[in-house]
Amino acid sequence: MKKIEAIIKPFKLDEVKEALHAVGLQGMTVLEAKGFGRQRGHTELYRGAEYIVDFLPKLKIEVVVSDAQLEAAVNAITKSAHTGKIGDGKIFVSEITEVIRIRTGETGDQAI
Repeated sequence: MKKIEAIIKPFKLDEVKEALHAVGLQGMTVLEAKGFGRQRGHTELYRGAEYIVDFLPKLKIEVVVSDAQLEAAVNAITKSAHTGKIGDGKIFVSEITEVIRIRTGETGDQAI
């Protein structure tokens, strides 16, 4: 099993959700986040004063998938979150050793 963590632009959430649903994934966790990468934020003008906005709004999506679903899920996120502009985000994949569904006690792939 693998855990996919994707940092994306907030307005891309619906597209990513639909793309993951289309490849057969049912559950996901979405967290609001702020951060920056290479773009290092930007400056904004408000009432004549210039402000530096270093932390940009992002969303972090977490999905746990079976090994067989990994490639399809990563491709779905990559294609649906892509704008071609700086700050599109990143995808991190890590190993999950165990999953347990609290309600039923199911483990492994059945708990996903």
